[in-house]
Amino acid sequence: MEMAATKQRSPGGGGGFAGCQRMVTPWWRLAVLLFSVSSLPTAAALLEGLYCGTEVCYDVLGVTREAPKAEIARAYRQLARRYHPDRFRPGEPGTEGDTKESAQKKFLLIVTAYETLKDEDTRRDYDYMLDHPEEYYQHYYAYYRRQLTPKVDVRVVILVTICAISIFQYYSWHSSYNEAINYLVTVPKYRIQATEIAKQQGLLNRTKEKGKNRRSKEEIREQEEEVIRDIIKTKIDIKGGYQKPNLSDILLCQIVLFPYYLTNYIHWYVTWIYRFTICREEYGTEEKLYVIRRYMKMSQSQFDSLDEHSKQSFLEKQLWIKENYEVYKKEQEEEMKIKMATDPRMKRYRRWMKNEGPGRLTFIDD
Repeated sequence: MEMAATKQRSPGGGGGFAGCQRMVTPWWRLAVLLFSVSSLPTAAALLEGLYCGTEVCYDVLGVTREAPKAEIARAYRQLARRYHPDRFRPGEPGTEGDTKESAQKKFLLIVTAYETLKDEDTRRDYDYMLDHPEEYYQHYYAYYRRQLTPKVDVRVVILVTICAISIFQYYSWHSSYNEAINYLVTVPKYRIQATEIAKQQGLLNRTKEKGKNRRSKEEIREQEEEVIRDIIKTKIDIKGGYQKPNLSDILLCQIVLFPYYLTNYIHWYVTWIYRFTICREEYGTEEKLYVIRRYMKMSQSQFDSLDEHSKQSFLEKQLWIKENYEVYKKEQEEEMKIKMATDPRMKRYRRWMKNEGPGRLTFIDD
């Protein structure tokens, strides 16, 4: 019975020892792995995908780590001539055992080694990788940072982009200005003003021409149109969206002159606070128009496009005073409502919406 009991207990005891052995074995393997990694030579820093991969770039070119740029360039040219795909000849001295495919791979490796060592910053990173193989995360970061960084100076790219935008901006404004002039020539208001100025200057006085100098009616009409067009360009003050583009309005000049504009604005703002908030001075005409424009939420070009009669009307109604402007705003809203209510087109639209609006559909039975 004791023998049987002993046999029955022995499996349990043996199972406990085997369990302990299975728990110890992974720790033993991990210790061996850590010892192997810690004893790796410097060549462990040669990672696939970085620089020359598992090859040392210096060994690829056959130079030492202390080799100057001239020696590296000379070694590269010699190897490039030997292994270039267009010049490679199997069996030549120094290429024994190489095929065309292996020569092409060697040529790519030679180019990579030269690109790595010819640049001082890249060579410094590569030497640091050879001396500190354990910092492989830093090596990956340094390598791909240089690979992904633009080769051209970012400041040059920004300057070229700004210049291109400025040229396109000025060309677009100039085209719009010419189109606006062509339109304004047909507007009676500007045409009459230009005609009066041309007559005062004697530009439209027709003289009798005889012989070969006599011109046709079409030529005379074309000349008169050109005179009117030039006067609208030079003599008539066109504001707002039709005004002539200036170089100071393009993006490049705006950026260059930004400190000047900012200084002027700060000076103007401080002066405004001092004069009209602290000293309680009364507004002048320009200041009154500025306050009115701010109340109306109009840009400077939009406000300049208004005629002088409208601006004078604003001044007579004293719209720079907040209470007067609120009354004026309500009056304008009421006038707009009355105008829309009495407009025949709005009446037809409301009648259509009531009778045959988009929500009403008519189906025709077969």
